[in-house]
Amino acid sequence: MLLNRFFLVLVFFAYNLLLSQTPAGYELWMDYKKVEMPSLSSQYSNIANEVTVLGEGETIQVIKNELLLALPQMLGSQFEIKKEVGEKSSMIIATWAQLPQNIKKQIELDDESFGNEGFTLKSLNTKKAQKVIVTANSEIGLLYGTFRLLALMQQHSDLTNINLVDTPKIDIRMLNHWDNLDRTVERGYAGFSLWNWQKLPEFIDQRYVDYARANASVGINAVSLTNVNANALILTPMYLEKVKALAETFRPYGIKVYLTARFSAPIEIGGLESADPLNQKVIEWWQAKADEIYDLIPDFGGFLVKANSEGQPGPQNYDRNHVDGANMMAKALAPHKGNVIWRAFVYSEHDADDRAKQAYSEFVPYDGQFLPNVLVQVKNGAIDFQPREPFHPMFGAMSKTPIMMEFQITKEYLGFSTHLVYLPKLYEEVLEADTYQEGKGSTVAKVLDGSLQGQQITGMAGVANIGNDLNWTGHPFGQADWYGFGRQAWNPYLDSEKIADEWLRMTFSNDEKFVEPIKEMMVTSREAVVNYMNPLGLHHIFDTGHHYGPGPWVSELSRPEWNPVYYHQADENGIGFDRTPSGSNATAQYAQPVAEMFNDPKTCPEEYLLWFHHLPWDYQLKNGETLWNGLARKYQEGVNQVAKMQKTWNQIKPYVSAEQHKEVNMLLTIQHKEAKWWRDACLLYFQTFSKQELPVGVEKPEHDLEYYKSLKFPFAPGIRPRW
Repeated sequence: MLLNRFFLVLVFFAYNLLLSQTPAGYELWMDYKKVEMPSLSSQYSNIANEVTVLGEGETIQVIKNELLLALPQMLGSQFEIKKEVGEKSSMIIATWAQLPQNIKKQIELDDESFGNEGFTLKSLNTKKAQKVIVTANSEIGLLYGTFRLLALMQQHSDLTNINLVDTPKIDIRMLNHWDNLDRTVERGYAGFSLWNWQKLPEFIDQRYVDYARANASVGINAVSLTNVNANALILTPMYLEKVKALAETFRPYGIKVYLTARFSAPIEIGGLESADPLNQKVIEWWQAKADEIYDLIPDFGGFLVKANSEGQPGPQNYDRNHVDGANMMAKALAPHKGNVIWRAFVYSEHDADDRAKQAYSEFVPYDGQFLPNVLVQVKNGAIDFQPREPFHPMFGAMSKTPIMMEFQITKEYLGFSTHLVYLPKLYEEVLEADTYQEGKGSTVAKVLDGSLQGQQITGMAGVANIGNDLNWTGHPFGQADWYGFGRQAWNPYLDSEKIADEWLRMTFSNDEKFVEPIKEMMVTSREAVVNYMNPLGLHHIFDTGHHYGPGPWVSELSRPEWNPVYYHQADENGIGFDRTPSGSNATAQYAQPVAEMFNDPKTCPEEYLLWFHHLPWDYQLKNGETLWNGLARKYQEGVNQVAKMQKTWNQIKPYVSAEQHKEVNMLLTIQHKEAKWWRDACLLYFQTFSKQELPVGVEKPEHDLEYYKSLKFPFAPGIRPRW
């Protein structure tokens, strides 16, 4: 009996210990693993021998909390944080105004070097000891600098001669959550929404704090909490109290809250008969609503608006235009220094023109008419978050209007959280694209950071991939997309391979035998998904509604531009969408050098070939292959690339935990299966037009075309609610 009781006590203790441990992946890239390398451990311990943090504010306390969490874990000993700079101070974290004069002189910088949010990390080496200084003009800058210092330690960087000054190049660095009030997430593949509206405002989940920590660690400073297909209830007093609680949680981390504003809110929650933006009662209603919000949340960021898009209400319902709607809201927010972010994702069933042209046609004529606190948010491509798109022609075309980038971090058209697709590679491709709007070198990055055309406010948004899954993003490698978005929003010129290197070292291991092969796997993964889904410029050939899996045969939907056949236009003569002057002439929306390049199939980059051209099946590609054979080989190449990813992951098994290895291995197995599904379904369908055999080296399909057409997924995650 005594032994049985002892056994039960042990089981109880073990069970509670298990519950107290953080689930694998929850820590994200802030795992703070112990530094095992003796030389670095000694260097870091000396630097952290006496840590001094000056100040008493909320953000200063956040900095102290992070140091007290990170340093003991990385260095294996406890630390006390001093409040005053002394002779033995080895790590000093203080604003420029607080920094002792003798240290300022040694840093040899001034407060203009790091702006409002930037920081400097500086080592000062003396005969007695090495010091590391973190300084900035603001407490938020100090927080960013502290996170960067800890990140460098996680990456096993030598801090002996560190001399880093870093400032963000984009003003608004935002996550757009497409979360609904019932906790479903549109196009979300990592579980339900983080925001538990029922328990707010009294209950503040620790996840909200850890979410804010993660965002601040990569410089994200704004969050839109709710779906762009907005619910007006979020603007009611009961929900605004809940939003206030989140805003107060995020504030010490430098994060402003934005809300999606439903344009018809004055009718739905305001009791008005109209939402006409020129109606005086409507104008007064929005002004009063803005005042109400700012009384609760003094640093409220503003409104994100989807209007007259995919059935959402907007100013066009009243024969007004986007300027009328955006400026009306902007005037309500202006006294509080708030912004309106007005989405340009518009296309109409009443417009027979090429869907790729409609946003440009609708917005560019209004350049210069929007108020200064309006940003027009544009998706990276003109269709809709495809695996690959040419950059949107609106970038650089509105020289008098702040244009804000909208990327996806979630993977609506990229296999959801099932597939490993490293998205910073996609972001980099778009950011480096040359618009030629102001001559050669007019990159999208220069449009976004305002350096090309002098915009006074800049922004970049990413549609969040975050849910309540234990590891936040569903797929463990989905964390790299969140991390990478933050890093590239801070600096749109950062190299995606460098970002992958950082994330791998912080998340898994610093061992080169692990880092190098997995980094290569990550940076090639995006090309793999393009190959097995939409090669050579094919696009939007996904199945209906959920956008999960292939559906190039879909043709019965009520609106032409919802059907994949609209985009690939395959027939016996060939395949592709003619957007040259002989077709829709969408190329005319680009600057002349870009348009000329896209217009000629010989100069058009082959990755965009079928985006801009309808070409015969026997058209000769640059490698001498026919279009049909080249298309088939691209599909096979994508499958082969995923198989190589599986092999690479199996080879690094000794460098990750058994749990980590098993989880990613299972997901790669699904990805390989679905890559073959994409290849087989698409090639069988397109073969009905080409009437050609598959070339040597392309595997035969496992099933017939009717089998693939019969597959249905009515409960795929992330489907848009239809209430």
